[in-house]
Parts: sequence; structure tokens; C-alpha cells
Amino acid sequence: MTGRAFLGLDLGTSSLKALILDADGQTLAVAAAGYPLGSPHPDWSETDPRSWWEAAVTATREALDAAGRPLIAAIGLCGQMHGLVVTDASLEPLRPAILWSDGRAESARVRFAALSPEQRRRLGNPFIAGAAGMTLGWLAEHEPDIYAQGRWVLQPKDWLRTRLVAGPPMTDPSDASATLLWDIPADRWADDVIADLGLRRGLFPPVRASAAVAGSLTEGAAAQLGIEAGVPVAVGAGDAPAAAIGTGLVRPGRVQLTVGTGAQILLMREQPRVDPTGRTHLFRSAVDGQWYAMAAVQNSGLALDWARRALGVDWPTLFAAARAAAPAGDDPVFIPNVTRERPHQAYPGPGAAFVGAHLHHSTTDLLRAALEGVALGIRAAFEALPGAADAGTPLLAGGGGMDPGYRQMLADILGRDLESVEVEAASARGAALIAGVAVGRWASIEDAAAPAASAVGSMTLVRPEMHAAYEPRFARFVDVARRISR
Repeated sequence: MTGRAFLGLDLGTSSLKALILDADGQTLAVAAAGYPLGSPHPDWSETDPRSWWEAAVTATREALDAAGRPLIAAIGLCGQMHGLVVTDASLEPLRPAILWSDGRAESARVRFAALSPEQRRRLGNPFIAGAAGMTLGWLAEHEPDIYAQGRWVLQPKDWLRTRLVAGPPMTDPSDASATLLWDIPADRWADDVIADLGLRRGLFPPVRASAAVAGSLTEGAAAQLGIEAGVPVAVGAGDAPAAAIGTGLVRPGRVQLTVGTGAQILLMREQPRVDPTGRTHLFRSAVDGQWYAMAAVQNSGLALDWARRALGVDWPTLFAAARAAAPAGDDPVFIPNVTRERPHQAYPGPGAAFVGAHLHHSTTDLLRAALEGVALGIRAAFEALPGAADAGTPLLAGGGGMDPGYRQMLADILGRDLESVEVEAASARGAALIAGVAVGRWASIEDAAAPAASAVGSMTLVRPEMHAAYEPRFARFVDVARRISR
């Protein structure tokens, strides 16, 4: 495949990235295009899927131009997980996509609580409102006409693929296992759970390996993207497991913190060991037969973006507030829950808050509190994930962890050195590597990820005196969060 390249499309919460790799795994170009995130009601998060395709066309054409228009040998996809796209038989969306950050499905928790203890054990994951299974239960109850018209319920990247190839849709294990409708021990759809929840089994697509070829690029899609028709398109993966490929995290033994719109702490596992506390997640990775444990934080970049907009500043001004000085005892505390948080947090309910602000506090103090509050929430997630503390120096990935001052704050609050992954757009890179595996450029996902796994990133060393200064701040953060939740 000399002279040919691989295209990775990463469908994020607010933008889509297109990344082009050459046959040696070197990045030729990255481009991005955004789309609006709607919230028509409190605690709702929606996007029109059609805007994803428009962004894919824009970003792909821009990336191709920047890379000198190489011949594309294969396309891979990844995308935001847990969401729900309901389509008719022609694969047209029947309503806006409901995203991972959406909290409306809390009412569907009753459906899951009524399952037998053995069924809940086999699901192996906490019941979160943004998961596709919970969302679908809400849809069946509150939008019965849409539910009745539905032919398919798809994950975001799986719907995007239907715009690239002809034929029926499909999904991969990494996305399917994160729906709350997956039998963890059996490693397949939990048919009995789906039936007992009163959902239609026929709505769910077949499951194929992430590096399997899903089909060939249609002439219509090729014309819009500016790529030759007939290019193989891989099934792809969720964005978190794709990022793990992009950064080389494909073998057990290391933990990775990815900081973006949300934040995820990933720990690769060879066996599906469920968290006995029921607070953290266990999903399939993009590697056949492999799993990863995860503590996720809903409110990372999502909360920081809200805070900076509410306070009327740009991103550089926000990150400049991560000053080197130790926190003061009367600094305000920020609880970052602009959307409902995961169950490992002290305060999972929705509702962000600045607590303890006084007349002498400035906008900079509030911005620093926002950065600190998100970092403290990440620490709570890190401490909740079994095995994370014993997994060595964490890898740090994602655009939200690239600012040096914020990296230092994260290291100091976590009390751990951090090794930054020198990889641009890790999820999109992972998607492009999956494309290469699908057409035989690399023999396996592990082979494709090997160069990133052996690369040495820059280190951010924890400052013991600052970590000590943050200990009472963490205790206060947890206390305030619990008081708010009462």
C-alpha cells in the first residue's frame, strides 16, 4: 500500500475530526468541523445526526487538501459512546440523537431495578441515564410513536457509517457492550434482559469486529467526500477504545486518563472482572476478546466550557487561571455537574455550583475554582476505579490535558506523575489505524498501536508540597458535594 493513506473519522460531542495517516502510521493532516449541541429542556443533550455528515464532508475535504490529496486505502470510524440514534427502515433519523450527556432517562432506572439480581449481575455496569438502554426505555414510554416507527437504534458512529456504505447497519463490541443491554459473561446481546425490559430485539444491529470491513464507500458518499468510490470502510469502535489504540494502550498493565468533553480513566483487562462496588464500568475494547475497566467523568470540558462562557472568557484566559500558587483556604469550590454525573462521584445529581465565593474573589478565582473542581472530580473517579492506583504512571491524553498549567494542576491533585501522550487526535488516529488493520496494512490492532506504545512522552511531575495543599481542598470538595446532594 505504498503511497496510500488511511482516513480516520472521530465523531465527537461537538465536532468531528478527520485524520489522515500514511502507510507508515505518520499523521499527514487533521481537520475538524463543529455542530451545535442542543438542550431543548433542562438536562437534555441532543444533536441532529445530519449535521454529523455535513461535518464529516467538511473535515474530510479539508484534511485531504492539507495532506496533498493522497489516495485513501481504507476508512475507519469511532465516535462518542452511549448515545442513541433512532431511524426508520431507510436509515433516516426519526428525531435528534440523544447523547451520552443527556439525563432525561433517570425515570427508566425503575425498569432496570426490576430486573432479577442475576440479570443485573450479567449487565455488569452501573445504570446511567445516558446509556442507550436507559434512553430507549425512556423513548418507549415518552415518545411511543417514534419508538413504534423505529426500525433501528444505532450508536452515533454506526449511523455515520450508514452514510458511507450501502446495506444494513451494524455495530462493534466496544459500543454494544456500553449500552446496558450487553451480557458481559456471555459477550453478546442480553436477549432476556431486552425482552424483560419490554424492548424490541429487532431494533439492535448485528455485531462485527472493529477491524472487520463493513462495506465499500458508495459513489454518492465518495463524490461528497472527494474520495474514490469502492474504498473499504471498517466497522470501527467507540471513541475511548479508539483513543487507547491511538496512544498504544492495548495491553494490560497501564492506566490512561483522557481529558476532553468528558474524562475517562481506562485500565485494560484480559478478563471481564466487574467492579464489585458497582460504581465503575467494564466494556469491550477494540481488540478481540479484550476488556477495559473505566471510571468516566461526564463533566470535564463540558463543565469548563460552560464556566468560561458563563464568565465571558476565552479558553486561554480560562487556562491561565491555573496559577502555580497553592490554593487558599477560602478559595471557592466548584461542583462541576452541569449534567448528571456518574455514580462514583460524591454528588451525581445535576446542578453545578460555586460555593464559598465572597466579595474579594475575582473572575480569575472563579475560573481557577472551575479548573480545580473538574480536576477534583477526576481524582474521585481515579480513586473509585479498582486497580488504577497500582497501574504505574498514568498516560495523559486528550486536548483538555494539553495546557501545561492544567497538566500540572492535574498531577498535583491526583498526587501522581503524568506521562503526556505525544499523539494528536488520539481517537481519530485509532480509527485510522483500525482502517489499516481492516485491509491488511497491519496484522493486528496490537501491531498497529505498537509505535505509539513505545513512544516516550513528556513527564509532568507531581509537586509533593502542592499535593499536600490540595488534600484539604479535596476533602472540602467531597463534603460540599455531599451536602448539596441532601
